[in-house]
Amino acid sequence: MKLLRPCVGALFALTLVLAPSASEASAVRVGLGADYWIDTSALFSFTLGVEGHVAGPLSAGGRVGAFLVTDGNTVGVPLDVYLRATIDRVYIEGLAGPWIFFEGDTFRAHGAFGFGLQGKAASIGVEVGYLDPKPTIGLKLGYRF
Repeated sequence: MKLLRPCVGALFALTLVLAPSASEASAVRVGLGADYWIDTSALFSFTLGVEGHVAGPLSAGGRVGAFLVTDGNTVGVPLDVYLRATIDRVYIEGLAGPWIFFEGDTFRAHGAFGFGLQGKAASIGVEVGYLDPKPTIGLKLGYRF
């Protein structure tokens, strides 16, 4: 719990710094994910994110949502900040943040690397990451408004 306040404060400060101003192009992204949490369980997620253009092909943002871990039917809230580069129709992104579980170990570290195809609004890709204490791999679908 002692580490929670600085982590949440740093995440909030980073979101404020990366949040787009009124003059920058910003977007809302809805995402669905189906992951395999290695040797643990299946994990399904729904996220809602806000992103803004940083420079060139780079955009940055934050996302929040809900997830379900099928082993034990545990639910929680994923909190991530991300940096995404889209070149032609291919995207590459990095994500990091705490995930809040409503059962067991409450706060768990999450970090991931994703890549895939980006259309005008829809995207599909693969995400490989780490959710304390094991790695994850999954399929991600997204739609940008």
